[in-house]
Amino acid sequence: MAPAAPPGPEENPYKLLDISQEATDAEIRTAYRTRSLKVHPDRNRNDPNAAQKFHALTVASTLLLDPLRRLALDAQLRLAEAKKARFASYDNKRKALVTELEEREREFKKARQEKAKEKAAREGENDRVKEAGRRMREERERQREELARAKLEDARIDAEEEATDTNAPPPMGPYDTTIRVKFTLSTFPSLSTASALASHLRRFGEIDEGAVVLSIKPKKNTKKKKIQVQDKGADEEGKGEGEKLVNAVVPFAQISSAFGVISSGPTLKVQGMEVSWVGGSEPPILGWLRDRGELGGRPKGSSPAATSSSGAPGKAQTIDATNGAKFSTFPSTFPSIPHFEPPPPAAKATSAVDFESITLLRLREAERARLEREILEAEARGEDI
Repeated sequence: MAPAAPPGPEENPYKLLDISQEATDAEIRTAYRTRSLKVHPDRNRNDPNAAQKFHALTVASTLLLDPLRRLALDAQLRLAEAKKARFASYDNKRKALVTELEEREREFKKARQEKAKEKAAREGENDRVKEAGRRMREERERQREELARAKLEDARIDAEEEATDTNAPPPMGPYDTTIRVKFTLSTFPSLSTASALASHLRRFGEIDEGAVVLSIKPKKNTKKKKIQVQDKGADEEGKGEGEKLVNAVVPFAQISSAFGVISSGPTLKVQGMEVSWVGGSEPPILGWLRDRGELGGRPKGSSPAATSSSGAPGKAQTIDATNGAKFSTFPSTFPSIPHFEPPPPAAKATSAVDFESITLLRLREAERARLEREILEAEARGEDI
């Protein structure tokens, strides 16, 4: 048989001691002695709950012997009795309402507690998200600052490189040493071949004779010229029909030689020969030399008085081989810049030509064919080259 459960914490102490609520202290002590002797563990060794019963009697007697605690207990018991009496007077419907109300109050308290827990958990999650956002913002700010520092460093390096490269010459193009020549065959009847023209211009410098392209075509008169010819008569018109125009592309070995020909352009034009750069504009390297005051001009930012009319020292004056007149100046010590060396003439090729020489020869022939094709297309369109 299972042992009886000990008295609960809310069990009536008066019932444990089997006394009334009006009992005196002496009656409480007497009842405690009587009841404790019956449930003492020494006398009830076979009862496992004897110690608990004895302890409950001791607690009950102690409580009742304390005046203040006894007054609180009596008030609590009176309230319980009043509630019990009031509840007993209710009918079944009211009892159910009261029971439901009490259940709702318990559920409301429970829901409020759960809501408070959820709110605390939500606030904790919000704090965690805020902390994560703060760390992310700090990380982005740090990355942005590092990027800004990197950009500043790159800008500083670029500025230093730009300042370093300010004095560096621009690279030379493949046509910086090539000029275009135009004249009438009647003016220079002996210059009807590429070799003759190369020999005529070799006084300015070495020429890649094998890459010279020359084209001869009848000179076309404009409408204005035709009207003038008609006014002058048939004789003048017959003379104009036999005139031929020579266009040629001449590559020099050095840009200084080509620059000498272009600088002698006014003198050559008086003689009946027009010269110009094959690219249509002056090579950038010449503008760079002119800005530095090494090409017969004066540097940027310098006054005219700062440049001597006779040329600065360290410049070689190129002289027209025909007239002996100075046509320009060119630096005697040309800066070491990469330039395109023409391939050796085909006549000097030997049987033991390596692969590089063959490649250069083919490139030269392809470039010559391209220039010839451009001249022929321009002639077909009726344009002056």
